Order: sequence, then structure tokens, then C-alpha cells
Amino acid sequence: MTNMGPGRTRQTQVYVRGLGGERPAVPVAPERLQAAAQAKLAAADFAYIAGGAGAERTMRANLAAFERVRLLPRGLSGRRERDLGVELFGQSLGSPLLLAPIGVLEAAHAEADLAVARAAAAEGVPFIFSSQASVPMEQCAAAMGATPRWFQLYWGTDDEVTRSFVRRAEACGASAIVLTLDTTLLGWRPRDLDLGSLPFLRGRGIAQYLSDPVFRSRLDASLPAPGTAPPRTAALLRAGAELRARGRPYHLSLTQMRAAAARFTATYTRPDLGWDDLSRLREWTGLPILLKGILHPDDAREAVTRGVDGLIVSNHGGRQIDGEVAALDMLPDVVAVAGDLPVLLDSGVRTGSDVAKALALGARAVLLGRPYVYGLAIAGEAGVREVIQNVLAEFDLTLGLLGVGAARELGARHVVR
Repeated sequence: MTNMGPGRTRQTQVYVRGLGGERPAVPVAPERLQAAAQAKLAAADFAYIAGGAGAERTMRANLAAFERVRLLPRGLSGRRERDLGVELFGQSLGSPLLLAPIGVLEAAHAEADLAVARAAAAEGVPFIFSSQASVPMEQCAAAMGATPRWFQLYWGTDDEVTRSFVRRAEACGASAIVLTLDTTLLGWRPRDLDLGSLPFLRGRGIAQYLSDPVFRSRLDASLPAPGTAPPRTAALLRAGAELRARGRPYHLSLTQMRAAAARFTATYTRPDLGWDDLSRLREWTGLPILLKGILHPDDAREAVTRGVDGLIVSNHGGRQIDGEVAALDMLPDVVAVAGDLPVLLDSGVRTGSDVAKALALGARAVLLGRPYVYGLAIAGEAGVREVIQNVLAEFDLTLGLLGVGAARELGARHVVR
């Protein structure tokens, strides 16, 4: 039987099951996908995952930017089969899709990053481990086998912890380090603020730290002095129970967990991170270094001169600055000055046609974020797999309908801005 490709294969699977009255567990349409996830999640968890900065203008701008780009198909030029593959840093990938680093995935599902790692491996899609993960990178790497994984780095005020993260990423087979530039301070997020909810204070999303030998070595020095324990209010008792539960896998007491959460929140951001720090990161690792959060062409030029290996055009999914420029709008300008450096896009990607638009505007690959987290919330590992399958199916069909035989052939001639 002729290979139908992921697009027709996925379509056929869904429609055949529909004959028996079975509908997909994970909605295909982006709006319905988000709504189904919201119905599964506690209010604070959904707020953290779905929310953005300020009035969420940047989140809307990211989506509007994709609306403004129109695809332009060519007739009588289709191919029976399409090649979705791309190459990044000497690795051949089956598609231009990577799963973005997202913290506190336990807010979506109990298996958190581990479920995502398994789904990524099953679908052959790289997963970028987050510094703010709910499962240590070593466990996720073990679940992924030979599937590529990268590590996203937040550079905090403790350089030795940062360096330890890099060493661990190398040891667990990461093939790139993604330094995030746009979160040197936590953005103003009204959804979380209105609920008074910051997950890190409850010990959520700090598994990389709790499992890190350098970070753990700092805890004894940060323990509270005798007689300074907080008053036993009901809210603190509930928070203490959560911290105690989260400390068990790491053999930490409640007091140590409180100290760990406090130390993390005091040290994880570094507002004065500068260009000269890149030279130190280069000394620490021989892995390719990508800068995530590049929007200004001048920053892209500086990155080239500093010898970085790749750029990710991103505004953190609209979670950091309200009213910020849309990532897709800046993609062509960054690509124009990046030279031979691979440029990836993050922020606002929801569908397979979005992937095609980003590649046509010069991205080598894209990072998918909130949609896979919604799939995780709805159906765990299986939900993540369905979201990946749906995005790649639509991307494959979009290529075919555009008259394009390979992802690498997409270019400016295929879009109207």
C-alpha cells in the first residue's frame, strides 16, 4: 500500500473510528482544545498554563500575526509524498516540530514532564527539558531513548547551580543548550496574581533544583533558625502538607522543602545577565548554544558575533511583557541578519498551517507550547501524542495542497504578508 503520509493517515484514522461512533478524545480545533483542558483543570492551574502578561495583548498579537500571513499555493505541482524532515546541528529530524520547554507541567497532569517525554519519543519529536520541570531531566532522558532532547537554561544568581545544570544536561544526552533571555524577571501575570498563586512557593516546578547536588548543598545554610517557624495557620498547614509530599522523593524534610522553595524564589532570576556571560557558558559546554527570546535584529547581529549556534525568535508566548511585538512579525528581520545560523520560532504556533507559515518566513523549525500542554491535561501521554499527530498531519496536508514536496522547500514565494 502506498504511504499516505501523516496527513491522510491521521485523517483516515479519525474518520474510520467515527464510523463506529468514536470521536477523538483530544479536540482538533485550537479553541476547543483549550476549552477541554480548562474543564479538566483547577482554576489556578489553568491560569498558570493559559495566562499571559498584563492585559494579554501580546498573546493576542502572536495569534493575530499568523492571521495576517496568507499562504499562496501553486497548482499542478503537488507530490505523492512529502518530506517533512529538517536538519539541526548535524541531527536529522523527522519534522520541523519541537516541544517547547514549559515549567510546572504537574499543573496539567500528575505524570508531568515524564508523560511528555514518552509522547515525544513515541512520535519522534524532540523535547526541550525545562529548568522549571516537575520531573528531573535524567528521568525524562531515560524515557526518551535515542530521541533528541535539548535543555532550556534559566541562569540564576548562583552560577554553580547553573553550571551543574549544564553538566547534568550533557550527561543525560542533551544535544543543545537553550539559554532563555526573556525571563530575567517574572512578568506581571494578572491571572496568577488575582488568585495569589505562584506554584514555586508550593514546591512545584523545581524538580531540577531538588535533584541537583549543588543546589541541595546550599539548603543547610538556608534553614531557618530555631524558634522562627511560621505560625500554624490553616493556609500554611495546607502549603506545608504539599511541600512535605513533594519532598519525599528527594528525601527532604518539610523544613528543607520550605528552605528549598525560598532559596529557589530568591535566586532563580538574574536581571543583570549580559552578553559577556555567553563566553562563560561557552567555556562550560561544547554543546550548541541557542538564545531563546531574540526579537530585535541588532540582538541577532550581536549573537552572531558572539559565536552562538542558533536563535529562537520568541516573546515567551506573551507571558512576559504586555503589548510586546509579535514573534512572527520579527522573524523575517532576524532571519535576514542571522546568516547561516539556524533560526527557530516560538510563540503563537497552534496549527500545522502555522508551522508552514513560520518555515516560509525563514524559520528552520518551530516550538509548540500550550497546545501540547492542553493535550497533556486532557489525556496525559496519549493526549500529547494526539496533539503532535494533529499538528503534523495538518502540516503535511498543507505542504501537499501548497504544491510543496519538502519542508525545506518552503519560502517567501509561498506566503503573502
